[in-house]
Amino acid sequence: MDRDTGGSPIGDGDTGRTGDTGGGPGERRDRWAEVTGARDASGRYAEEYAARFARLAAEGHDPHGEARFCDALLARGSRVLDAGCGTGRVAARLAELGHACTGVDVDPAMLAVARRTAPGPDWHLGDLVALDAVGLTPGYDLAVAAGNVIPLLAPGTEGAVIGQIARLLRPGGLLVVGMGLTPEHLPLEEAPFGVEEYDEWCATAGLERHVRYATWEGDPFDPDAGYAVSVHARPAEPLLPEHL
Repeated sequence: MDRDTGGSPIGDGDTGRTGDTGGGPGERRDRWAEVTGARDASGRYAEEYAARFARLAAEGHDPHGEARFCDALLARGSRVLDAGCGTGRVAARLAELGHACTGVDVDPAMLAVARRTAPGPDWHLGDLVALDAVGLTPGYDLAVAAGNVIPLLAPGTEGAVIGQIARLLRPGGLLVVGMGLTPEHLPLEEAPFGVEEYDEWCATAGLERHVRYATWEGDPFDPDAGYAVSVHARPAEPLLPEHL
């Protein structure tokens, strides 16, 4: 499944999905599970996904637009959380660039590929809506959710996931999220939400919008753009009411 990142030559299929993918009675089923189908196909998909990126890189395409974007925001040796890391492509590249990287994903097959191909980062199996259960140490300089991690979460969990991630950032830390805004940039028939709702979830989590682009290459954002790369920051000082 290809996921257009709105300007990068290669899309990111990292999952970061939340909830049980079994779909039993009363279980929360995420949008990614609806896209990929049965759980027993996960291992095959993970291998095919990793092979696709390796093949495209061998053909001369640049698979590291997201990592390059994040690296430009960081001092060398920064702590980075890849939320919904999938097979670890973004975290692995950032580790190669000298950052201390942690990747979290709920898909064990994806993580198996990450651990085999990139032993540098610290990989964790976990649900993004329950990051506190993973036992990560707060103080990350940057958290990234590349591809369409947020739009493919279980409906109704988006704000909780953003809140979990925000609490792991240091004061002044950044949240970088890429997501499709139209079906052309999503493996869905329609976008589940827009940038307005996303900004509201970030504000509720105590994050301030820093900048937004239309691509990982930094093209200016347009309201009619099909893709958004958003950078939000945890304030270095506590937010004060407007009347103070």
